[in-house]
Amino acid sequence: MHHLHKGAKWLFRVQIYSVLIFLFVFFGIFLMPLWLEGVFTISPTFIILPIAGLFLFILLGELFVNWAYKNWKYEFTEDSLKIEKGIIVKRYKSIPYQRIQNVDITRGILARIIGFSTIDIQTAGYSMYAGSGRGGMFSEGHIPAISIQHAEEIRDFLIEKISHRNNNQGL
Repeated sequence: MHHLHKGAKWLFRVQIYSVLIFLFVFFGIFLMPLWLEGVFTISPTFIILPIAGLFLFILLGELFVNWAYKNWKYEFTEDSLKIEKGIIVKRYKSIPYQRIQNVDITRGILARIIGFSTIDIQTAGYSMYAGSGRGGMFSEGHIPAISIQHAEEIRDFLIEKISHRNNNQGL
């Protein structure tokens, strides 16, 4: 089993901290009217609680980042790509090479700075549409952060599998 590029930790940090910042702002806005009405007064407790909450958010965020990194694995077997991921709910996915239609490599700004690539593998009969996220269409095989060289090797390997399959079918 292969693990992700170390840069995946930064990718996971961006994901979790964007959620945590949203929650922090949401609860801050939710509690603001109570503070303005005088329910909360500026006291040491009022100052310590947000700082403790921020510290707890950072601690939980870093735990999530490390667990997500350690639990994200992928492997190329003789006939399929196997992906294993998840912290609380483990997900195991097996993608047969015969179903692969296309292999995309992307490198966003963070990926270019840190030096990794993301691979999306589209398969026959699978598409999940969502209006948000990575352009709306999600691929069945998504490997979020691997070295640039390894991404090129994977793409070449999978394209060879696709070409070999198509040549055997007379296409």
